Amino acid sequence: MTDCIASIIAHELEVDQPRVQATIDLLDGGATVPFIARYRKEVTGGMDDSQLRQLEQRLDYLRELAARKETILKSIEEQGKLTDELREKILAVDTKARLEDLYLPFKKSRRTKAAIAREAGLGELVEKLLAGGSPDLAADYVQEGFADATSVLAGARAIVVEDISTDPDLVGEIREEYFKRGRAESAVIEGKEEEGQKYRDYFEFDEPFGDLPSHRVLALLRGENEGVLRVNFAPGEDDEFYQGIIADRTGLQAQGDPADKFRAECVRFGWRTKLAVSSAVDVRMRLKEKADEAAVSVFSKNLKDLLLAAPAGHRATLGMDPGYRNGVKCAVVDGTGKVLDTVVVYPHSGQWDKARTILSALVNKHGVELLAVGNGTASRETEKLAKEIAGLADGTKPQTVVISEAGASVYSASEVAAQEFPDMDVSLRGAVSIARRLQDPLAELVKIDPKSIGVGQYQHDVNQALLAAGLDTVVEDAVNSVGVDVNLASAPLLNRVAGVTPTLAENIVAYRDENGAFKSRKELLKVPRLGPKAFEQAAGFLRINGAADPLDGSAVHPEAYPLVRRIVDATGVEVVQLVGNSAVLGKLRAGDFADEKFGIPTVTDVLAELDKPGRDPRPTFKTATLAEGIETIKDLKPGMVLEGTVTNVAAFGAFVDIGVHQDGLVHVSAMSEQFVKDPHDVVSSGEVVKVRVVDVDVPRNRIGLSLRLQDEPKAPTANGKSKPKKGARRKPKPRNQAPQGSMAAALKNAGFGQSH
Repeated sequence: MTDCIASIIAHELEVDQPRVQATIDLLDGGATVPFIARYRKEVTGGMDDSQLRQLEQRLDYLRELAARKETILKSIEEQGKLTDELREKILAVDTKARLEDLYLPFKKSRRTKAAIAREAGLGELVEKLLAGGSPDLAADYVQEGFADATSVLAGARAIVVEDISTDPDLVGEIREEYFKRGRAESAVIEGKEEEGQKYRDYFEFDEPFGDLPSHRVLALLRGENEGVLRVNFAPGEDDEFYQGIIADRTGLQAQGDPADKFRAECVRFGWRTKLAVSSAVDVRMRLKEKADEAAVSVFSKNLKDLLLAAPAGHRATLGMDPGYRNGVKCAVVDGTGKVLDTVVVYPHSGQWDKARTILSALVNKHGVELLAVGNGTASRETEKLAKEIAGLADGTKPQTVVISEAGASVYSASEVAAQEFPDMDVSLRGAVSIARRLQDPLAELVKIDPKSIGVGQYQHDVNQALLAAGLDTVVEDAVNSVGVDVNLASAPLLNRVAGVTPTLAENIVAYRDENGAFKSRKELLKVPRLGPKAFEQAAGFLRINGAADPLDGSAVHPEAYPLVRRIVDATGVEVVQLVGNSAVLGKLRAGDFADEKFGIPTVTDVLAELDKPGRDPRPTFKTATLAEGIETIKDLKPGMVLEGTVTNVAAFGAFVDIGVHQDGLVHVSAMSEQFVKDPHDVVSSGEVVKVRVVDVDVPRNRIGLSLRLQDEPKAPTANGKSKPKKGARRKPKPRNQAPQGSMAAALKNAGFGQSH
């Protein structure tokens, strides 16, 4: 069975089967995907972490499928109904849905009407009727429980209907036809028009299943759950079409004999009471699963971009969590993230000068280099204060940066925050988080439940287990791609390192607190419960900067240190001089050092790491310059070109923070002169972009933006909504479809929290 699974995955991934099998062996042996991707390239043939994740997921699915096959085969065999042909069919199945179809006739269930009818001997009547017998024969089968001919015929019909609904081939065919031809329909529930305005585009909606994008499926289901929409997953064809398929496949077509009426009733009941219902349920589940997968994919891409955003670096930072009545919560942290000072000031409650004086003193006292302002309520006003403070600073003026504070409140009330700051007020913990996430987004954001970071589409509507699993892999891959300074990392960050469990992470921190900073990677083996296996998985991702051996601060795995020694012997240059020595390293050929243990991929990676040790894959730190005087949506005018930061990327476009407390939408159609299939191909969360304002709708708080800076803006109307300038072309709305090209519709149905 294992060979069969490896063969299937190899075919799907277009990879040699022996490599797939070797990778499966590594996974079964406890190796993690990040470790395999980086340090076992000879084994995998260079598969990247994305391919390895796909392999891992398919492996789990196929193993679950194999286990279910065994259970079903055993069940059918116990019933004495397992034939060689059926066994072969079951073993050849490649999807769970098809497997359950085959098991339908053998499922043990409660006593059905059909079962009761069979016990009463009505199966014999069914045979006579389907052979052309007259319905009058039913009178011969009247008995207790079947008091008259009508009830006898109903029992006989139940038998045929059950046969129809458990015919695996027929069920599968009807299900696929239903999905291929069906349509999603929705209408507003009477009296919910005003309450459900955000679902207005679905008040009269009709679209084929195959054309439904994930965000539209989730919007329909959310509207239904909120009691605003009546949603119907319709078959798309009339009943006669599907009844014709049933009749043809089961031999229940009209024969021109007395039993035709009975046959027709069986077909009609089989369709309406069984297959129509099960097919609609299947379509709902299938659309939801596809939508969940697409939504999790979008969320994962955005989360990865956010986690791998450029760090501002180890510089003293003042974090400012804005607020009006409750004040601006402030915290100063040093270059390592250690809290130096906290205070709450009330600049927006008549104490502007006092707040400026207090914060200026803190900036000068601690040599603050960065002012991190959260982008929530009172953000722009607080940014003004920060810039005044920066102007009053002694020496180098601190840089003011507005950053996302999504999830900061969740962190503040979390157990992690309580352990870090047991004596600190909850409100001030958020300011600490804002400061730290500017210094190093990855190190801080790993402490927050990914679902609370605010970069997802309908994250509360999707399958939560699927979401959690998907996001966990994103965080794990992001952390290990960057590496972790073991002497600075928190337990939550260490916990995301390959091979490090929560207990092990706590043990590493405890050992560090008791014994001081780690001086070498070998010292990690002294940590309680950190054995050889955990060391193998984690060591390459744990960095010790300033260690006696410079390799301990690099991504070179300790198992490859002997390889480096051979390179040292060959060049005559010691490790300390070899690290970063491009002149020497550039002349070396990987093939000259490859052997049975270290192949060319590993040697190539080691040479690259020696050239730029501890290289951070994240981009250079850059921030958007928000326009002066543009603080609310009312300050915007079509045609303005502004700088902003991408906050979310969805299937239909990207949201950009331009500093007016409401993100604008760059629809996918306004991203490029070329066709854009996936907005992630153009922008990523956290990226700084220039946009042109093309549409401003003040009453509905919506902003339309374009990455095509030459795009014509729309002229505002008297009610504040923009309309195309004279001569501008408007796209026709596709018949019977929600306006996929509609910026307003996308804004309404996005499922994001775009307002700040």
